[in-house]
Amino acid sequence: MVVLEQGLSTAMNTKIIGSGSEVIVLAHGFGGDQSVWDKIVPQLSQHYRVLVFDWTFSGAVKDPNLFDPVKYSSYDAFASDLIALVDEMNLQSLVFVGHSMSGMIGCIASIKRPELFKRLILIGASPRYINVDDYEGGFEKSDIEQIISNVESNYQNWASAFASLVVDNKDPLSVDKFSKCLRRMRSEVALPLAKTVFYSDERDTLDKVMIPCTIIQTTNDIVVPKSVALYMQNKIKGKSTVEIIDTDGHLPQLTAHLQLLHVLGSVLGFDLGHN
Repeated sequence: MVVLEQGLSTAMNTKIIGSGSEVIVLAHGFGGDQSVWDKIVPQLSQHYRVLVFDWTFSGAVKDPNLFDPVKYSSYDAFASDLIALVDEMNLQSLVFVGHSMSGMIGCIASIKRPELFKRLILIGASPRYINVDDYEGGFEKSDIEQIISNVESNYQNWASAFASLVVDNKDPLSVDKFSKCLRRMRSEVALPLAKTVFYSDERDTLDKVMIPCTIIQTTNDIVVPKSVALYMQNKIKGKSTVEIIDTDGHLPQLTAHLQLLHVLGSVLGFDLGHN
C-alpha cells in the first residue's frame, strides 16, 4: 500500500481552471492524461470551474509507485480515489464527465457518495466489453485475450496500433497525440490495467445509479457499440438520455470537440457563443 506524503490532488496533477459557482470534473480513460481535454477546457472554463487530473496509471504522473496493480485490480479503488480527491478539494454537487473506463468509475463513486454528484456525463463508457449471452459488448473473449497478449509482448507497438484504431484516422494529429499518451504509460502498468478494464463486468452497477446521466456515443466506435449505450440507458435508474455524435472513433474530445461541446452545452444549459 502506498502512503502519500503529499495530498492526492498534488500527486494526481490536479488543476482547476476557470471561475464560477459550479464545478465540472473531467476524467480521462485508459492510457490517457488530462491533456486529452485540452480542446474543450477553454470553452467550459467560461461557464464552470473545470477540474482536470491524471489517474495514477497515467504516464504524466511523476511517482511510479502510486499505481499498485493489486489495489487497482478493480474500478472500486479508482472510485475511492475520485471521492478522496473531490473531498480533498472540498467539492460537492458537481458535474462529472468520465471518458471510457472513467464513466463506470464515476457511476461507482456516485453510488458510494451520491451527494457529491449532480450529473454524470459518460463518454464512450461500457460496463462490459466481452459479449455474453444476449449482451453485445463488442468483443469475443478471444479478441480480448489477443489484446492482452499483444500488450504483454510488445506494449509500444500495440499502443501505436491501438491509437490508430480508436482515434478517427481522418485526424492524424489526434491519432499521434493519443499514441504518445499511451506510450508514456509504463508497460508494467499497462498490462494489469488492460486486464482490469477489458475483463471488467459492471453491469450490476448500473441499476444502483440514481444520479441523472447523459450517455454520449459516437456513431462508429470500435471499442463500444451503440447497443451498449442503449443498454446502459435502459439499466441506469436515474433519468438518463443517449446523445449521438456523428463522428468516428472513441475520443470525440480530440476529434469532434465542437460537436461534443454542443452536446455538453445543450445538456448543461450554457451557450457556446461564437467559438
